[in-house]
Amino acid sequence: MEFFEVVKQRKSVREYSDKKVDKAILKKIIDAGRVAATARNEQPWEFIISSDKEILSKICSMCPNGPFIKDAPHLIAVFSKDTKYYIEDCSAATQNMLLAIEALGLGGCWVAGDKKDYIEEVRKIFNVPEGYKLVSMISVGYPKKPQGPKNKKDLKEVLHWEKW
Repeated sequence: MEFFEVVKQRKSVREYSDKKVDKAILKKIIDAGRVAATARNEQPWEFIISSDKEILSKICSMCPNGPFIKDAPHLIAVFSKDTKYYIEDCSAATQNMLLAIEALGLGGCWVAGDKKDYIEEVRKIFNVPEGYKLVSMISVGYPKKPQGPKNKKDLKEVLHWEKW
């Protein structure tokens, strides 16, 4: 898929088929996150992929904005060392992965991590050492049904030249 088509087509998918995603494809998704831009080239991220239904259900029970996590075939958790620009760096990685997911014909949804009540518990579930912060989680899988077009504001509604 051509880049601008991928960007325009990307949407949050919250319903998945039961079909698992091949590990080679999951590695491609993580690789897209791994090569994201990062302040001072710190690359502070670590990525965990889980397909364990017990773990996904446990995370789902703690995460009110992610009730679909338990039904996703896979979950990617993005953790970061506590650096000055951890949010920016890991958000860039998360967006890269979401674009890769779309380009590969899959569906995904970004679930917030940073500053949520459940971050410490998720860190423990995944046995992540202290000093790392949960920044985001991405549910991943094959969409259960085709996704309709997104309603987005027209460019002329949001673009300003020189001043507002």
